[in-house]
Amino acid sequence: MSAIDDLPPLREVIRRHALSARKSLGQNFLLDLNLTARIARAAGPLEDATIVEVGPGPGGLTRALLALGARHVIAVERDRRALPALEDISRRYPGRLEIVCADAQHFDPRPLLGSTRAKIVANLPYNIATALLIDWLSIEPWPPWYDMMVLMFQREVAERIVAREDDEAYGRLAVLANWRAETKILFDISPAAFVPQPKVTSSVVRLVPRSTPEPCDRRTLEQVAAAAFGQRRKMLRQSLKSLAVDPALLAAAANVDPTRRAETIPVSGFVAMARELTDIRSTKSNVP
Repeated sequence: MSAIDDLPPLREVIRRHALSARKSLGQNFLLDLNLTARIARAAGPLEDATIVEVGPGPGGLTRALLALGARHVIAVERDRRALPALEDISRRYPGRLEIVCADAQHFDPRPLLGSTRAKIVANLPYNIATALLIDWLSIEPWPPWYDMMVLMFQREVAERIVAREDDEAYGRLAVLANWRAETKILFDISPAAFVPQPKVTSSVVRLVPRSTPEPCDRRTLEQVAAAAFGQRRKMLRQSLKSLAVDPALLAAAANVDPTRRAETIPVSGFVAMARELTDIRSTKSNVP
């Protein structure tokens, strides 16, 4: 019996269903149910909540979410080997666990949610974690169908998500993430907690969508950030040339010093430049 319910310990579940972790799927199973419960509590309160979980594997986090009161968990699992273990959990919590066998990168949960807003809580497969986050931060229209994300990443990726200007990890991902959400690293998890053990520490990150981010076109913001950080050691007057506008005029019009480097510009500065670039392009397209 486990610490959170009367289902078998996760090591026994893995052995019973022959669930050896596959590197090709980015799998590292978190077997400590105290830690999975801590992750679940970070998304609280869970009572009456609908949760979308990606990559549940043997179901340690799934069990914690349900044991702590989640009304409905939609578990999206690509690995068919894990489905019998998840079915065992479904029988223990009848009517509360919905299992979807799908690739999360091509799965839209909105038809299953209706008008309900959800929380995304997941120990993400390392090999698709950043891509999934960018997809969720790029949803249009905004605000999205979720009201919180509590996600596990490699520590290096977590630092890139929450970074601010002048931080070494500050870059394109931080601009997008902190424009659209409030971000925070909650706690770290040692490699020893996983099977197999990864070579790096993991971190749990909470992202809460901003209901009204500073207005600008998302794609243009991404283009400005990509140009600036593509040559991050150069001044903006040089790095922004790939945008096919006068970079000095673009930066100055947005009240940004063109002699500064990308890593020193706050998110608000990138937003201002994105708005200015949109205006410049609109003016050019309207010229006969």
